[in-house]
Amino acid sequence: MSDSYRRSSISAAGAQRVIAAGIAKAEEIGVPMVLAVRDESGILKALVRMDGSPLMSVEVAQAKAHTAAATSFDTHGLWDYISNEPQLLASMPSQPGMAIFGGGVPLIEDGVAIGAVGASGGSHDEDAAVAEAAAATLAA
Repeated sequence: MSDSYRRSSISAAGAQRVIAAGIAKAEEIGVPMVLAVRDESGILKALVRMDGSPLMSVEVAQAKAHTAAATSFDTHGLWDYISNEPQLLASMPSQPGMAIFGGGVPLIEDGVAIGAVGASGGSHDEDAAVAEAAAATLAA
């Protein structure tokens, strides 16, 4: 029995592809965004703030990516999961860097979570659409 294990993680090149796909989607819908990519451990791997995106979106995008990496849930679906669990719902404010609104998506490759992307700068639905498009680049 080994005392170690290996984890899969998004590469720097993969993180840049995710960012590029998110930028393309944000430009398509005409909403400047901040995009953050975190690895499987929640460590920031890549970040971009598109010109014209809100300053507060820098922290929000990172929180969405952190949440998706930590939970393996899309942040726009996390509310549905925890809203009927009073203990989970009550504990969320005590968890640093967590966000339970649209725009965070786990990055999955070959069925394994390798990180997450967060998008912030638009509405709940716009952020979710950009994060989903960004994540979909890994499946392509």
